Amino acid sequence: MKTMRTLLTALAFVGLPAWAFHCPADMKKIDEALPTAQLDDTQKAEVLRLRADGERLHKEGKHQESVDTLAKALKILKL
Repeated sequence: MKTMRTLLTALAFVGLPAWAFHCPADMKKIDEALPTAQLDDTQKAEVLRLRADGERLHKEGKHQESVDTLAKALKILKL
């Protein structure tokens, strides 16, 4: 039983960084797609605003809000 508890605890800690680092991966996708994206000026401005907001939220530790915000930018970019 103790071994199982130790294993589950270890797996939980291994999985936590994946959530924390999801925001930077989304920001990278946006940064890579933006230069070649077929967007009008309004869409480009919105993507840039959402990207900046997502980064700010990530730095504040609000990862779910960051992921949600970055997802809006990814949707505009059709990613």
